[in-house]
Amino acid sequence: MSIEKTVLADDLEICRILNGMWQVAGGHGQIETDSAIADMEKYQSGGFTTWDLADIYGPAESLIGEFKRKIGHEKFQALTKFVPNPGPMSNSIVTHYIEQSLQKMDTDCIDLLQFHWWDYNDTSYLDALNVLSKLQSENKIKHVGLTNFDTERVKIMKEQGYEIVSNQVQYSILDQRPDNLMASLFAKHGIKILSYGTLLGGFFSEKYLEVDEPHRGDLVTSSLQKYKNMIDVWGGWQLFQELLSALNEIAKKHNCSIANVATRFVLDKPQVAGVIIGARLGIAEHRDDNAKVFNVKLDQQDISLISSISAKANDLFEVIGDCGEEYR
Repeated sequence: MSIEKTVLADDLEICRILNGMWQVAGGHGQIETDSAIADMEKYQSGGFTTWDLADIYGPAESLIGEFKRKIGHEKFQALTKFVPNPGPMSNSIVTHYIEQSLQKMDTDCIDLLQFHWWDYNDTSYLDALNVLSKLQSENKIKHVGLTNFDTERVKIMKEQGYEIVSNQVQYSILDQRPDNLMASLFAKHGIKILSYGTLLGGFFSEKYLEVDEPHRGDLVTSSLQKYKNMIDVWGGWQLFQELLSALNEIAKKHNCSIANVATRFVLDKPQVAGVIIGARLGIAEHRDDNAKVFNVKLDQQDISLISSISAKANDLFEVIGDCGEEYR
């Protein structure tokens, strides 16, 4: 089984399915270090060599450092995030945080530093970008990307001459907001999208087909709680069942899973470089199923069926706003 790869930027090739490490930050079960590292080695040997993490994801950066020491010279890609609290972004403040990440990850240079900012009213995010660009020129960061920035802010950054290679945003069959404004601007500037929430924290699976609407108490992970809110805003449980039923039909036709169909749909979007699928290290794994995505080819009939149901739902762009607005 060959794992699809793509060149995200100069000297940075990534797997099109990235292993997401938000799950080690808590709210997804207790992660035990030794079994997590053992699981990471299985991802590596299975060809899933790209990791998505953040300075705020609990022990994620330290796990990457330990993983690196364990596997020696084997190649993998670790894309971390810088998620500061809003406020002054001096050279010393930003450098301090990046140095911390470098130390934890046991590396001299971060493959991709994805920057997130909570409050657009505080324009210090431009000061932070300035320092990140400087650290890039010092070879401490290979490439600079973003997380959950909206189209308007990315436009400002490009106008000010910043080199941005990617933006990580929610993108799924349910949430196609990037199609509204972001994708066309990104096509113009060669910026790629790294998508998360593509499987709605696990809701896009056979497990939720033809079942009653779950109660809050049934939603045992932070992901399920988060994406149940999205389902409610999008159109509710009944319409979601209609969508799952259609996806199940498509999955059977292609001899794959509902999760495969949901992933392939987003991977086929022109600006999407990769989809981040959460890894509950040492607790649950879906590597074999994830690998099947690369054999799935959705046809026009499949897309039309999905679109016919999406057309009945609320437009999340109108309800929430552009990408990332749910965080502000």
